[in-house]
Amino acid sequence: MPPYYQLLFENYKQQPLKFNFNKDFNGKFSKYGISPDRRERTGACAAIIREKGVNGDREMAYSLYLAGFDVKDVHMTDLMSGRETLEEVNMIIFVGGFSNSDVLGSAKGWAGGFMFNEKARKALDAFYARPDTLSLGICNGCQCMVELGLINPGHEQKPKMLHNDSNKFESEFISINIPENKSVMFGSLSGSKLGIWVAHGEGKFSLPYREEKYNIIAKYNYDAYPANPNGSDYSTAGICSADGRHLAMMPHLERAIFPWQWAEYPGNRKNSDQITPWIEAFVNARKWVEAKLH
Repeated sequence: MPPYYQLLFENYKQQPLKFNFNKDFNGKFSKYGISPDRRERTGACAAIIREKGVNGDREMAYSLYLAGFDVKDVHMTDLMSGRETLEEVNMIIFVGGFSNSDVLGSAKGWAGGFMFNEKARKALDAFYARPDTLSLGICNGCQCMVELGLINPGHEQKPKMLHNDSNKFESEFISINIPENKSVMFGSLSGSKLGIWVAHGEGKFSLPYREEKYNIIAKYNYDAYPANPNGSDYSTAGICSADGRHLAMMPHLERAIFPWQWAEYPGNRKNSDQITPWIEAFVNARKWVEAKLH
């Protein structure tokens, strides 16, 4: 066996996928009061923010819809032209993919669409200035949020997203753990270890300050490659703003809300669970928004 593959084999053998679901999780839609057959509107509005080249919008839209959001599609041209101002939107999601083919670097062109367009920048600034809003960035969307400095606006030195240490695109099913954290979406999942997909070439979190300076809401289960697929500082898979409202992560939870989407799922549950624990993050967001609306 070539040395590279031998290393992969040894690391996986030492650290197999292990999952830990919260004790009250029963895998049923009814636990969260949700249904895939819902047709009525709830009044909690989430907007998918798209740029040309992204590809995670439909999976994300369905995850939000299933969790109880009314979902709208917002392209960057809507924001740049002023057709959309986000004034009636409660949550925005920067989805994954390859915006502008990543020709300027991952999400740099997307971020530039906000920074160098007055109407888009005004809409974004007004949204983040409100106390009743949430945001989520996944993969390319995470890179966009980090590039825009939306997670730690008070830090003089900002985080950066760098090329994977492997110098190649990484696409695999891994497990991550959710440490004790204060975030709207992941707070109730603290202590969980869950399976999830990664698919990125520039997913390394470069964090200039000590770990305690960040609200890290997800970590790769151990620091060595390939479990940490990119070499992120502190094994970071996702970070959140200090107030818990704005979250950016590289792995794709929207691609793992059903048991059949997991490459490996607990054998004693796979034939009975309708949904995976990841749906709870979306339901938490919707409940938070509804509390603000009422």
